[in-house]
Amino acid sequence: MKLSDVQKRLQAPFPAKEVNWKPASFTRDRSRALLLAHIDARAVQDRLDAVCPDGWSFEMEIVTGAGRPTVKGRLTVLGVVREDIGEALEGDLGTFKAAASDALKRCAVQFGIGRYLYDLPKSWADWDDARHAPVHTPELPQWARPDHERSPGGAHLISAIDQLKYELPDDLDLQRELYKHLKAALGSLHPAGKAA
Repeated sequence: MKLSDVQKRLQAPFPAKEVNWKPASFTRDRSRALLLAHIDARAVQDRLDAVCPDGWSFEMEIVTGAGRPTVKGRLTVLGVVREDIGEALEGDLGTFKAAASDALKRCAVQFGIGRYLYDLPKSWADWDDARHAPVHTPELPQWARPDHERSPGGAHLISAIDQLKYELPDDLDLQRELYKHLKAALGSLHPAGKAA
């Protein structure tokens, strides 16, 4: 297997639930924030494991003399190497673990993993400073969603399948939630009034 064989799978959009939002800047009263989309290092690892489970590795070395914890990361995917620097930001308590995660994500972008997130339009949103989160999670445009989230009922089916991965829940409320998702998905595929 070569990198070119799996490039499309590496570059595919992540499910909306795996995309997180962080503030790039705030209004003076911190009631609104300019939000940037990002994924975490575990999403990158999961993508690599799904696409080429035995064909990737990540190494890092500490960069001395930097003002904050900094590492140089080296991601190898199917024999191709990409390197980048990762830094721990103030909000990450300045740990080398945070710097390593940053380096992994930066290296992964060079393979196209999550690169599409840089193409999202910049948008301001209401910000809840007490929760350190946007008041409402921004909607991703259709082109920035995986195929199953673009089709009618796809999101419902994925939610139901995620629950079924761990067997049918014993809790009756969870069973009802699962039924609701499956019914909504099937209803979108065969709307009322149309012949099946």
